[in-house]
Amino acid sequence: MEAVNILPEVTWVGVLIKAVLILAIISALAGFGTFIERKVLAFMQRRLGPMHVGPYGLLQIAADGIKLFTKEDIIPQNANKLIFMIAPIITAATAFIALSAVPVFPDFTIPEFVPVLGGVFVPSIAADLNVGILFVLGMMAAGLYGPLLAGMSQANKWGIIGAARTAVQFLSYEVVTGLSILAPIMLVGSLSFVDFNNYQQEGVMSWMIWQQPVAFVLFLIAGFAETNRTPFDLLEHEAEVVSGYATEYSGMRWGMFFIGEYANMITISIIAAIVFLGGYDAASTFGWLFIMLKIAFFFFLMLWVRAAWPHVRPDQLMWLCWKVLMPLALVNILITALVILV
Repeated sequence: MEAVNILPEVTWVGVLIKAVLILAIISALAGFGTFIERKVLAFMQRRLGPMHVGPYGLLQIAADGIKLFTKEDIIPQNANKLIFMIAPIITAATAFIALSAVPVFPDFTIPEFVPVLGGVFVPSIAADLNVGILFVLGMMAAGLYGPLLAGMSQANKWGIIGAARTAVQFLSYEVVTGLSILAPIMLVGSLSFVDFNNYQQEGVMSWMIWQQPVAFVLFLIAGFAETNRTPFDLLEHEAEVVSGYATEYSGMRWGMFFIGEYANMITISIIAAIVFLGGYDAASTFGWLFIMLKIAFFFFLMLWVRAAWPHVRPDQLMWLCWKVLMPLALVNILITALVILV
């Protein structure tokens, strides 16, 4: 007996609405993420953080947004102007394109009484690909061209150092990310986020984290490096290279780098929640609430680590990647393959 698809038909209008929602909501969450980060760091360091603009400093987000939009956009005299202007767009665009293939908010149908759009089905995934994991990791990898081109185009020694660190750090840790997630892929037998989610719907003990704890830790560490988060934020470490690849940027072009960074943090959090922590139960009323809490936990973890851990040196970063994480990932894949065969 063939399975019946009970979901409404996905149309280009529904996909377009989903894309607009992702752009609008994730951009807003990225801005709100900066506020949350400052508050979390302040709490952990026994400070107050933003307090003067609005109640409890909540309007600081609006103040920062106005500042970014109105600040003068400066292009250095000796810079390659075209590449200098395009680089921030690459960072933001690849981050949002990656989000198109992961489940972001539940399916819903616009009520019939809504003019024009009434009855349109909006899917949870804008582009439900059977190779979703590969697509997302590929788009996040393409995001390295943003900082790389930004650093190389600005005719600034700090930018050049930041660009060199971009190439070394991102290329190295993308390998670890791919290898860490390969073992779970072998168990599920699919690259689809939907299949990963369905694989873990038999309760907490079916979550992938219990079957692949090593892969989970490796993915988490590599995720910090791929999103340029402390202790692996060598691309723009202020104490060493001023602001690295972003040294000469100002205004909204500077802001686009950090919108991309926070969007990537959300993407990594979503992948970790779906692949390792059971994903979401689409049939349950609270299924999407639980995955939002899981995503929020991973996002908070990135802020917590920034408050608790010091920066590492570039040589330590490479040592950790090639002499610790890479061998562990390969051994984990080998053991997983042997278990599957046996």
